[in-house]
Amino acid sequence: MSNTHEREIDELSGTETTGHVWDGIKELNTPLPRWWLWTFYGTIIWAIGYTIAYPAWPIISGSTPGLLGYSSRGTLDQKLADAKAAQAVFVDQIASMSVDDILANDELARFARAGGSSVFKVYCTQCHGSGAQGGNGYPNLNDDEWIWGGTADQIYTTISHGARFAADPDTHINDMPAFGRDQLLTSEEIDTVAKYVASLSGLEGGVASDEGKTLFEDNCVACHGEGGAGEPDLGGPALNNAIWLYNGSLEGIVAQINQPRQGEMPAWSLRLDDATVKELTVYVHSLGGGQ
Repeated sequence: MSNTHEREIDELSGTETTGHVWDGIKELNTPLPRWWLWTFYGTIIWAIGYTIAYPAWPIISGSTPGLLGYSSRGTLDQKLADAKAAQAVFVDQIASMSVDDILANDELARFARAGGSSVFKVYCTQCHGSGAQGGNGYPNLNDDEWIWGGTADQIYTTISHGARFAADPDTHINDMPAFGRDQLLTSEEIDTVAKYVASLSGLEGGVASDEGKTLFEDNCVACHGEGGAGEPDLGGPALNNAIWLYNGSLEGIVAQINQPRQGEMPAWSLRLDDATVKELTVYVHSLGGGQ
């Protein structure tokens, strides 16, 4: 590369060169159009003005606030505050009404279901699934089978106080005895009564023997009801259908009688306000299994 300071005109274009030559190629001195330069200068002036008017330059404890005092976060906070203010009328009504009265009001019930759906996604899906379908040890909330009852009031009580949740004195409590571990029944008796329980729902291996029925009536009817129909007031699941909280097989029944697994549900009234619990109740009740 070579540089010259002599004025030189390119023969082909008639344009003055800059004096710069690269590998024999001479650079033409072709200035940018004036309109382009003024546009470029304008954008620079606009950018400087923008950083003066709006928050822009970082400083130790934040950023420059800008002459206009605008904040996108402040705008968002204001919109959220406006939304909460608009919802407050409904939330206050929900807080002051019973769940049954909320369900009787179409507008409030619709609002509560929408709010309850959001709450369910945050607090309940981890155990009951995104579609409330449940899983092994976690009840399905879409069917008509309820351990502690499926009326709106019963669901509200269960959500509020949970089950076997030690921090709430009003929590649901019903612990199934460990008939095998504590030697309340012999292994032969457990096998006999397990086969009888399996027969109630037509499970493979079920045997409806008289001895099994007697053992069932002596040890199980108090919580599970006549014929295994269940006792929601006591938290005794029905045993006469195909819905099982744990393993629905003869082996699973034997294991549960020997050393039962006892689920625990949090008392959500200790973490959520009453209006939110009611919204959650309305949503769960609306899933299809509410009685």
